[in-house]
Amino acid sequence: MISFDNVGFRYGVGPEILRDISITLEAGSFHFLTGPSGAGKSTLLNLMHLSLRPTRGLLTVFDKDIGALRRRDLPPLRRRIGMVFQDFRLLDHLSVFDNAALPLRLVGTREKHVRRDVTEILEWVGLGRELNVSPRALSGGEQQRVAIARAVVARPSVLLADEPTGSVDEEIGRRIIRLFEELHRLGTAVVIATHNWDLVDRFPHPRLELNDGQLVRLPDGDRYG
Repeated sequence: MISFDNVGFRYGVGPEILRDISITLEAGSFHFLTGPSGAGKSTLLNLMHLSLRPTRGLLTVFDKDIGALRRRDLPPLRRRIGMVFQDFRLLDHLSVFDNAALPLRLVGTREKHVRRDVTEILEWVGLGRELNVSPRALSGGEQQRVAIARAVVARPSVLLADEPTGSVDEEIGRRIIRLFEELHRLGTAVVIATHNWDLVDRFPHPRLELNDGQLVRLPDGDRYG
């Protein structure tokens, strides 16, 4: 689904944030992405999400060479990728329900199916009573759960999550990872950037470790450092 071949990335004329990244993420794979603060985890996720383009090397997403595509060719690919951002990126003028429904409505899903699927996913993340509330009335942890519901509601081909359990309690965190595992069992490739080692230890999936701009694949059970 996503393949990096000797990819490097830098912002402007600064030093490379990522260098010599080579990895292929297959359909139905599940990886935790770990590493110290500033290692480039968010940058790597943004490359996978097509929010950034490599400054060198080859990035292929759904068999498309991203460097060869025009900007207008990217949105159809990006709609197949669910992304949970650290800053949530919710729309305050829309209700919780309408924020979570955006991916389905963008692809023209019939409204009765939108109602069914969005209600189900919001109940799963514990927000079944907050459907008509503005995101501004929610806590940070609740806003994060809306962002997660929006990312997964359309069952994307790829799910990327940047610290998705950072603002929720332990039980909700485990519930979120179990939801991601269910998508993984249905064929979604999942990459979760996290510092939460309790969750990493509890859910034995392969690790991708970023350190000093380079990527190392770790077997299950291995920790950074």
